Amino acid sequence: MKYLSDVSPLLALAVLGTALFLPISFALSTLCVFALIGAVLTAVHHAEVVAHRVGEPFGTLVLAVAITVIEVALIISLMMAGGSGKAALPRDTIYAAVMIICNGVVGVCLLVGGLRHREQSFRIEGTGSGLAALVALSTLSLVLPTFTTSSSEGTYTYAQLVFVGASSLALWAVFVFVQTVRHRDYFLPHEGADDEQEHAPPPSLGRTWASMGLLLVSLVGVVGLAKVLSPLIESVVAAADAPKAVVGIVIAMLVLLPRPGQRCGLRAPIVCRPA
Repeated sequence: MKYLSDVSPLLALAVLGTALFLPISFALSTLCVFALIGAVLTAVHHAEVVAHRVGEPFGTLVLAVAITVIEVALIISLMMAGGSGKAALPRDTIYAAVMIICNGVVGVCLLVGGLRHREQSFRIEGTGSGLAALVALSTLSLVLPTFTTSSSEGTYTYAQLVFVGASSLALWAVFVFVQTVRHRDYFLPHEGADDEQEHAPPPSLGRTWASMGLLLVSLVGVVGLAKVLSPLIESVVAAADAPKAVVGIVIAMLVLLPRPGQRCGLRAPIVCRPA
């Protein structure tokens, strides 16, 4: 698995180079799909290695930034290929990601954790802070645009965009400050809560830098392959006569694919313990 994660970014670049110089066929498109999935999985894996070295709660921040970069890269690639008709893609993707995480990933984790360990402990302080920031950011980006009257429905004016962008950045900065400095303990398990779990030792400094480089290579592969596959995704959605919002759901599911199995060696605000 270790060698596969090291080779996968290079394979993604090789497939990308092939797709740029050869006509897109069915076989090459299929290869690009698997290469894109592998690049996303590998990128999150190497972000996990870096996060493990950094430790909590900074490790969670590293993973969040890596996931955000992948998601934004996919959205921008598809928007550039689709033109002005893809203006709603960011909104659809963000909405799909929020719904999948809050109703899908969290629910499955709670269910599986309860069935396996019978008892789970939670850091209410950290969870509440995270949900408060998520609700505020979601309201600014998804809800308030539908109530604006100075522009067409579902959009902001330039001045409103500046205000919303500055407000979102300030809110995110405050949350990161709370998470990493002011109330760092809110995002760590209670003392002794994870004594029964044996965590993997952190990677070496050399391995961490190697993972950082491979993470960047994986991100290049993700961006390039997403741009190559954007016409194929559009044609599949059109052939299925599905709503355009399906593209956002596909992006969200692709980005969130590796999340439930990640961070096995890291501490988390939710700790499972046998009853």
